Amino acid sequence: MIGPSAGPLRILHLEDSDLDAELIEAELESLGHPVAIERVMTRDAFARAAVAGRHDLILADYVLPTFDGVSALGIARAQCPDTPFIFCSGTLGEDVAVEALKNGATDYVVKQRLDRMPRTIVRALAEARARADKREAEAALQALNETLEVRIAERTRELAAANEALQAQIVERERAEDALRLAQRLDAVGQLTSGVAHDFNNLLTVIAGNIEFLEKAVSDARSKRRLAMMRGAAERGARLTAQLLAFSRRQRLEPTPVSLNQTVASMRDLLQSSIGGAVRIETTLQPDLWPALVDATQIELVILNLAINARDAMAVGGRLAIETANVSVTGAPTRPEQPAPGAYVMVAVSDTGTGMTPDVLARVFEPFFTTKEVGKGSGLGLAQVYGFVKQSGGGIRIDTVAGEGTSIKVYLPRAAEPEGAVPRLPVAAEAARAHSPGGGPRLLVVDDDAEVREVTTTRLIEAGYAVREAASGLQALAALEADPGVDLVVMDFAMPGMNGAETALEVRKRWPALPVLFVTGFADTSALTKAGAVGTDAIVLKPFRVGELEGKVAAALAARPPAQLRLISGRDKSA
Repeated sequence: MIGPSAGPLRILHLEDSDLDAELIEAELESLGHPVAIERVMTRDAFARAAVAGRHDLILADYVLPTFDGVSALGIARAQCPDTPFIFCSGTLGEDVAVEALKNGATDYVVKQRLDRMPRTIVRALAEARARADKREAEAALQALNETLEVRIAERTRELAAANEALQAQIVERERAEDALRLAQRLDAVGQLTSGVAHDFNNLLTVIAGNIEFLEKAVSDARSKRRLAMMRGAAERGARLTAQLLAFSRRQRLEPTPVSLNQTVASMRDLLQSSIGGAVRIETTLQPDLWPALVDATQIELVILNLAINARDAMAVGGRLAIETANVSVTGAPTRPEQPAPGAYVMVAVSDTGTGMTPDVLARVFEPFFTTKEVGKGSGLGLAQVYGFVKQSGGGIRIDTVAGEGTSIKVYLPRAAEPEGAVPRLPVAAEAARAHSPGGGPRLLVVDDDAEVREVTTTRLIEAGYAVREAASGLQALAALEADPGVDLVVMDFAMPGMNGAETALEVRKRWPALPVLFVTGFADTSALTKAGAVGTDAIVLKPFRVGELEGKVAAALAARPPAQLRLISGRDKSA
């Protein structure tokens, strides 16, 4: 029972936006309890509706055209002080929210995290009931006769239980607020780093592409050696941008059923060479281990990352232990990084090193935080692990004792059922080379960066395609209007004005049979999916790996539907 009676939960809703009101009402359906909402938008209407006993809960926006949430809170405290009051706003900063709580608000929810709404409402109603119970108990105690010591003792025990429950709710609220603050910090840094990663990957595309062109042109060994050094540096830069996208949970993952036992066993030599012969490696692998639903390449990087961190924390002669196990988590998480209840496949990396102090443990997943000397660590290692694990749907638990060692347990989601890896057919990367230069299928390359566009078009022309160029989404649409005989559009995602996803949606409206292949240094996966990018074969990441662009172009062309009549555009051409 959510409300004070068996009837619907009565809510007074102060909100001027119809769309926001609908979104909030839809979220309230997850309460699993009938809800009766009285919505108001003005001061007078709110003052008339805010009557004691009329509603079980008040939800209020913070900023309205002619009214504000602070004034509404004042009216509610004066007219119905016992009714829980929750702010729900898209502009509520942390400092403002704290001030609102000091002024008497029960709680707050940001509109960007409406999924917190049901939990917040349940907690607010529980707290209100606890306060009401406490007031009733105090009134009863005051009325009791001094001779009723037995009844007083019984009521005292009930109050103690209610207080204990309230304290547990306060602890849960503090934990949720800690998780929210960490998520907000990671999101803020993630917004910055994802933009940096995109620009950096564009630069690396130009650098790596031109290095590849030069390697074909030079013949002396010294020049080839220097170009190989430059290519290696570009590849390290690409790995760094991958780390930036990982901790901000913006990397593109390919989760498949993976045997972590096989992963750990196959990495034994790599781990030993990476941490050196002075550290002893021990493995304890559960025989009947469930398959984990995870990106196989990224989990290898996670294990290697944790092993290197463990090596740096140990003196000569330390011991590194890697363990796998099936784990069913039942308790609620007490820290943001810990897993929610459920079935997981766990891989743990433990060391006999220096351990962590409480101060270090509190900040260990923050990006760019490191206890190593300047130049010895970037501070992205554990932040990258945190981002990958959370994006994969798992969690992390750290057990550490300063001076004794640390064990980091990574919990990964269990695959629904053991499935063999589906072999992927090799992409016919050489399919286009059967054409003479410029005589193959016709491609339209769309990219606002002229230097990146030149690298892309050069590679495709050398592969035998006839290539046209466009520097923006609008230019691409105009080019297709003028020449509808294009066989494939190779589209950058991040462009000013009309971005790649928006351009692709317009292309699909006008030319439904025309395939689009995205090239991107960073892209919102959901936006690409809406634009029709299904699977990794529809996306080429910058900087290009050798043969990947040509191979996916050939695959996209091979997957085209049979030739048929195409409309030039959605407009009537008969006039």
